[in-house]
Parts: sequence; C-alpha cells; structure tokens
Amino acid sequence: MSRYKTWQYWRDEWVKPILYALAIALFIRTFIAQPFKIPSSSMEPTFMPGDRIFVNKFIYGAKIPFTDLRLPALREPGKGDIMVFRSPVERKKFLVKRLIGLPGDVVEVKNERVEVPADSYYVLGDNSQNSVDSRYWGFVPAKNLAGKVFFIHWPIRRIRIVK
Repeated sequence: MSRYKTWQYWRDEWVKPILYALAIALFIRTFIAQPFKIPSSSMEPTFMPGDRIFVNKFIYGAKIPFTDLRLPALREPGKGDIMVFRSPVERKKFLVKRLIGLPGDVVEVKNERVEVPADSYYVLGDNSQNSVDSRYWGFVPAKNLAGKVFFIHWPIRRIRIVK
C-alpha cells in the first residue's frame, strides 16, 4: 500500500498540523487579541465604518470562556482608552467606545450629573451626534469588557497603531 494512502500519513501530514493551528488560533483569539469590524460612524473620525481593528484582550484580564472568571489584568482601564465591550442592552453585540468615566467619577453631560458605580464605566462615542452610548443605556459593567483597541489593520491606507 502506498505511503500516501495510509491513515498515518493523513494524520501526521494533515490532521495534526491543522488541529495544532486551530488550537493556537483559538488560544490567541480567546486570550491575546481578537479582530472586530467597525459597523457605524459612532467613533468617527477615530474609526470609519468598515475599519477592521484588533483588540488587546489580556490588558484588562481576558475572560475565561464559560465562566465569570478573568485572568489577572496588566492594568486597569484608563480614561481615554478606546475599548470593546458587550452591549449592556444587546448581549450578542460588541460595541467600541471611548472610556470617559471610571468607578466613583462624577460625569456631567447636558447639565445632568452621573456618579459611575463600582465595577462600571461610562463610555461615549467620538462622534457624539451619531453615537448611542452611556447617555442612552447607562453604564458598562466591568464584566462586559472585551479589551482595548490597539491596531487598525484594514483598510491598508488606515493601518496604524491606536494609542
């Protein structure tokens, strides 16, 4: 029987490398970085609709799948960070906004004063006229954080590191 027709050949030459690649990709996407696409104009001019970004998942402590546990954070979120988080209203949707208020901060928007509760954040879109954000649905629970945006990787003319 030809070496190319045995299960060992397929296992060693195709199945194992593909499984290893999938495991590494899943690990990276879960704990290191995850790609997202900007769907709207709420973050213009920082991000344009259609921009593709990478999010650093380990900086705030990556979430361990199927649990409420997180890995240790490198640092806490800071004012001005552009972060990705699960929508407080639509659980399956991820949003991108700028962090404006930390726990304990008092935020004033249109003559309304808001104290940010513990384990929560106040976020706004850079394009305030076209952004549905904390002004509408309230605070973002810390457990909803996915990570901090660090890189635009598409389109080519907009490739850059995001500070």
